[in-house]
Formats: sequence, C-alpha cells, structure tokens
Amino acid sequence: MAIFLKANWENIVMANYIVPQNLLLPYLPKGIEVDMFENNAYISLVGFMFKNTKLFNVPIPHFGTFEEINLRFYVKRKNGNEYKRGVVFINETVPFKIVAYIANKLYHESYSTVDTQHCWEYTSELKKIEYQWQVNKKWNRIYVEAKNKANTIVTGSLEEFIYEHYYGYAKINEHETEEYKIYHPSWKINSVLHSAISCDFKTMYGNEFEYLNQQQPQSVFIAEGSGVAVNWKRTKINT
Repeated sequence: MAIFLKANWENIVMANYIVPQNLLLPYLPKGIEVDMFENNAYISLVGFMFKNTKLFNVPIPHFGTFEEINLRFYVKRKNGNEYKRGVVFINETVPFKIVAYIANKLYHESYSTVDTQHCWEYTSELKKIEYQWQVNKKWNRIYVEAKNKANTIVTGSLEEFIYEHYYGYAKINEHETEEYKIYHPSWKINSVLHSAISCDFKTMYGNEFEYLNQQQPQSVFIAEGSGVAVNWKRTKINT
C-alpha cells in the first residue's frame, strides 16, 4: 500500500448544517449517494490544523503546517452488500498556493488559497480554538470553547456520523468518479460549551449557499484529531 500523504490533523472543528438534499446534487459524483442521518442531509464547515505534512514520507519544508477550512458533505457508495461511507468537498481553503496546486493537480479537488490564521488557548479545564480566513478583506471565523477532557464518540450518534467517514470522492467529470481511502483512528471529542461562526457563505461557496449566512448551525463539534494517512492509489468509478 503506497501512502501518498501523511500529516497530523488537530483540533478539528465541525459546524454542521441541515440542508435540502437537492442543494448537494450538483456536486455529487456519479455512482455516489448522499448519506443521511435521521433523514437529514448535512454539510459541515470545517476548520483544523494540518501539521507535519509529508508526501511519500518526505517532509515539505516551510509548507508542512497550515490551517485548512473546508465545506464538505456526506456520501456513500454501495459495494456489494455494504456501503463505503465518505465525503465530498465543495471547497478546501489553505494559505499556500503550492499546496492548493498540488492537491488540485493530483486529487482533482477544489482547493483555493486565502490568508488564514488561528489562535489556540488552553487553561486547566478548557480550550479555546479559533480559525480565521480572509475573503474580500473580511475575516471569517470559526470559534469554540470546549472542555479539555476527551470523550469517546458514542456509537450511532451524530458525532459518529460526522467524523467517521473514511473515504473521499472526487468528481472528475460527469461520468467519472475517483475514490480514495483515508486512514485514522476513531477520534476523541471534547464537549463544546460555546461556539461562534461568522462565514460569508455566498462569497466563499456561491449564491446557493447565501441563505446559510443567516442560519445557526444545527451542532458544532470538536475532535482532538490524530495522525492521518491518505492512499496514493485511487479507484476509478465509471458510470
């Protein structure tokens, strides 16, 4: 098994919104279904730190640690009698053009580049985690205050649904889809006490997402994260 990418993903914040399923269909790769939780379709606005990134086990000087902001939704693909559960990225935002270029060229993903920053503060019992990204000279933000104590994800919970999708799917064209495997252990989560989201969804993601500017997320979670590995090999799905 050839591992293309290794990195640590840390303090992964997920702001989760219930959306109409039809909103996601233009982004849905062929051969893949929207995955639902209790009959609801979700998208997540995600902020986290990418740390100590390696490509084919080689460190990336100067560009190995950075913030990532992404908007993703949840999908599944039937494989025999089972389903592979994964995610589709509507957009992924990073601060380095070279990182976005490599990801777009090799992965057919939708990476863009903007200025980003973060602030982490810890006390004996709490952690305050904030990610910011600048669009049109305006800073957007995801902020949470959470307990330091880590908890195991409960089986069957929304947290499990949001965090435990282990495949990525990319829409190559109207007839081709690529599938790749993501490896990481089940993450520990922290109880969120307070959150604040400020995102210009229209500017970031398009007119169809503008209504989310006035919406509060259905839930906000934070996971501690871990080391992550992504396969080099991709499975092409032709339909």
